[in-house]
Amino acid sequence: MADTISFLLDGKVQIIDFSRQSHLKPTTTVLQYLRDLPGHKGVKEGCAEGDCGACTVVLAEPDKEGGLSYKAVNSCLLFLPKLHGKQLITVENLQDGNGNLHPLQKTLAEQNGSQCGFCTPGIVMSLFGHYKSGASAERDEIEDTLSGNLCRCTGYQPILESAQLTLTDVHSDHFSAEQEETRAVLNAISKDSLTLKTETQVYYLPTYLNELLRLRSKYPQALLVNGSTDAALRVTKNHELLPAIIDSSNVRELKEVQASGGKLRFGSGVTINELLELTKERFPAVSKMCKTFGSKQIRHLATVGGNLGSASPIGDLAPVFLACDARITVQSVNGLRKIRMNDFITGYRQTALRPDEIIRSVELPLIKPSVLIGAYKISKRYDLDIATVSAGFRVELDGDEIVQNCIAAYGGMAAVTSRAIKAESFLNGKKWKRETVEQTLPLIRESFTPISDARSGAEYRSVVAGNLLLKFYLDTQNK
Repeated sequence: MADTISFLLDGKVQIIDFSRQSHLKPTTTVLQYLRDLPGHKGVKEGCAEGDCGACTVVLAEPDKEGGLSYKAVNSCLLFLPKLHGKQLITVENLQDGNGNLHPLQKTLAEQNGSQCGFCTPGIVMSLFGHYKSGASAERDEIEDTLSGNLCRCTGYQPILESAQLTLTDVHSDHFSAEQEETRAVLNAISKDSLTLKTETQVYYLPTYLNELLRLRSKYPQALLVNGSTDAALRVTKNHELLPAIIDSSNVRELKEVQASGGKLRFGSGVTINELLELTKERFPAVSKMCKTFGSKQIRHLATVGGNLGSASPIGDLAPVFLACDARITVQSVNGLRKIRMNDFITGYRQTALRPDEIIRSVELPLIKPSVLIGAYKISKRYDLDIATVSAGFRVELDGDEIVQNCIAAYGGMAAVTSRAIKAESFLNGKKWKRETVEQTLPLIRESFTPISDARSGAEYRSVVAGNLLLKFYLDTQNK
């Protein structure tokens, strides 16, 4: 296993040897690394938790089509080993060799899209990722791209107008001209597994599934990560030292997607943004929930396995996966086993995973036309916020609109994502109509004893939980 990381920055391959460069650790964030470099002060530290976007950078890596894929990410949530084999692009890299600004920068300046300038580099980098992805110039798409970037002084209107002006007439830039050379340099970087050691830390970055399983078996107490958006907060906000980490983000088998027989199976390493696109047509409720998951920068890093494995009572995917009757495949060196989503979360931050197992994949079964699925998330703001209450609903109807099977799953109402069993039992066998749904609402209140915290009071949660079921019913009538 190799013990150094290599990546492309400023047109040169950078090599970091953690055993020799004692001021760096495997859990040093890319933001901290860049701020210590000369000539890279454009990246800013605003919140160090992925909320403000001032630290946004873009990562480029070879794609399957023979080009490069570009993703805007929060550098404050990115550990250095995640740069291995990729190109790191900062705001300083956007101008060409002749010192000309990138079209995005030029238009933003001309349209008065910046005042104090603290947030501007991050905004530019988010838009640059959008520019290079070939995404549309539609306002809602640009707003989604900027949902992870705060700007308190300029206001978004001139920023949005600048983006639309640039994106309606996208031209090749110097990155396009250098694409083949960049791809060749990145492909030449070894894809061998990494073991990165310092006196206080060891960071494993395996390339193949069998290596990952062996590491998990040998070091069951090590922290298993993929996107690391949660683990990074333990470092940046709690200042924890994480002594042993197994990072599965380079394991290709965990990124596989298979659609057959009406089922959709995707690996635990699939990112939330990829899942959003995968489920748009056949599982729109899942895609809708992904849309409210963090910002695009976070969705480019966070993964399905990370969200499920955290077993958070406000995890975004658990309620809708319960409604979809998802099956979770877990694996160890001893083989595979399947667990229904209903049985996967066993307690607060606890799952049915054994110490030597990983989440291999998730399977969503075919949804019949007679089945109605809905997903909802209530939070203090629509974008980039954690849930106050979330819900996933499933109602299967016969030809007479009689409920044959019902699931009402909630997050934020208990220590685990839970189902309102009394309400489900009451609905089964009854006509799917407003009167029946309204009779069910008191049973939802009886099913939970929510707490009051910084996000809301217990009474509010109870009322909202019932109202979401009523909203689901109304939505089914409007289709």
